[in-house]
Amino acid sequence: MKKTLIIIPAYNEEKNIGAVLDGIRDSQPDIDVVVVNDGSSDQTGEVARSRTVTVLNHTFNLGYGGALQTGFRFALSKRYEYVVTMDGDGQHDSSSIKNLFEAQVATGANVVLGTRFLSKGYEMGAVRSLGVALFRYITRLYTGIKFTDPTSGFQLLDKSVFSYLSKGDNYPMDYPDANTIILLHRKKFKVVEAQVNMFQRREGTSMHSGLKPIGYVMKMMLAIIMVVLRRD
Repeated sequence: MKKTLIIIPAYNEEKNIGAVLDGIRDSQPDIDVVVVNDGSSDQTGEVARSRTVTVLNHTFNLGYGGALQTGFRFALSKRYEYVVTMDGDGQHDSSSIKNLFEAQVATGANVVLGTRFLSKGYEMGAVRSLGVALFRYITRLYTGIKFTDPTSGFQLLDKSVFSYLSKGDNYPMDYPDANTIILLHRKKFKVVEAQVNMFQRREGTSMHSGLKPIGYVMKMMLAIIMVVLRRD
């Protein structure tokens, strides 16, 4: 496997991050890992360091996208060729990374999005399901491509893509989902999907719990409009 870095943004994930890193060590022992501790107020950084992975600390919470952008810049500085983005809450099954690489090799894609929905079995609440369906429709309307899971966050990116996203305002600080897919399509990057295993969050509260999906939908709609109107 070419030089690859797994990037895990983590905010107050002390109850989950240890198990996530243990799972990666067991299934992907040859891939380097960096945890971006995004201003956590708990022991997330200490738990991650106990697993002997690289930990980058933000003094303040910048948001999910901001933490990933820090990881992209670190990957560039260390000359990695690919990055895999995974959540720190245990939703992403690291054994599925091989699926992402198989799809990349088969298609030559710059980005492989992990999807929960090419096979049955993953259950999601009604509000979140509506949100996913909405952004699935919008991305298809703009790109002409059916992306079944534009919000999973489990992705493989080649160097050309994470180099581009590491710069300035090319990547949002909060939610890099359908808006980023549309942006990458505009920039002529090839984006495909591959089936991955995903689980429910292990411990704690999801950033999409309660009424938060409503705020997420509003922010994402605005972000998509800004991408469509963007001139560069």
